[in-house]
Amino acid sequence: MVSISSASPFLKAFVDGSTGWLVLDRPERRNALNASMWAEIPVLMRALDAHPAVRATVIRGAGAEAFAAGADISEFGEARNDAAAAARYERLNGEAFAAIRQAAHPVIAMVQGFCIGGGLALALAADLRVAARTALFALPPARLGLAYPLDGLRDLVATIGAPAAKDMIFTARRVKAEEALSLGLVNRIAEDAEAETRLLAAEIAEGAPLTITHAKRAIDYITARPGHEDDADVAWHAARCFDSADYAEGRAAFLEKRKPVFRGE
Repeated sequence: MVSISSASPFLKAFVDGSTGWLVLDRPERRNALNASMWAEIPVLMRALDAHPAVRATVIRGAGAEAFAAGADISEFGEARNDAAAAARYERLNGEAFAAIRQAAHPVIAMVQGFCIGGGLALALAADLRVAARTALFALPPARLGLAYPLDGLRDLVATIGAPAAKDMIFTARRVKAEEALSLGLVNRIAEDAEAETRLLAAEIAEGAPLTITHAKRAIDYITARPGHEDDADVAWHAARCFDSADYAEGRAAFLEKRKPVFRGE
């Protein structure tokens, strides 16, 4: 296990085998995200994504009570007390979400307990979501009087569609794990979310990294997620696959009836 230094005492990052881990570590506040945490997430995400061993990164909350109960509302009196301050705060949020979306490797949000507001936005910026049966999701802006960021709404609509997104925003109701699965808000639910997440990360690690990166970029482009690439960039990623040693390895392994060993080259 390799630890990565964090400037925030409430964030931990490390690499375990082929999986990078980013842990929201503020359990006494249900892992609510303060400004320093938002600012450090891009730094840690880039470090994890750049690590040569990493094939997937998992974001989780410390403990089982919450993934994240949202942004730290106690900061809002100063950090979001008017439109200008809110815009500065949302830039911090936006940079964190963008760093998650822009990761070359898949990002998995492992959700236990509360996943509310900014916590759900963080999970939606990931590529995949695994939830414990205890997970609860909600978007409460209508109960606070604030405007939900446009990029967050784009992620929400790209994930569950406009009608379901409107239902969640308009009502601010809590969505349980089973309904979240039926909506497409999560990809898998499990009694043991960590075991299921580790299994998913291991499955991803067996695939060809360049192929997975191309698929991630192409699907984000097709679904118009925030920061999606254009036709030329998607085509470049495709060409990179066909020119790679991994493509040669995949063909050889198929002919030799053996398991391929991909290196992302």
